[in-house]
Amino acid sequence: MYCIELTIKLSPMPLIVQRKEHADAQRLYLEVIDSIKKGNQRLLELTCEKVEDKRITVLVSEITSVQIYEKTSGTTSKRPGFSFQH
Repeated sequence: MYCIELTIKLSPMPLIVQRKEHADAQRLYLEVIDSIKKGNQRLLELTCEKVEDKRITVLVSEITSVQIYEKTSGTTSKRPGFSFQH
């Protein structure tokens, strides 16, 4: 499972949606980046493959960062962001 995590201005909690396939996650990640770059789209609606009825709509202008990472099996997952540890 792959997570696409959005950080929103003035919000302490990130918004996360998931994709089963890496290619689908990468496509959504690039769609979010493209929306931010173009700036002509006001709202962006996202769905989640893990929770079928989960839908979120965000103001594109409020997105401060987006990241993609693989969620490992079990309750632990790869820590999002960047780390100096190898």
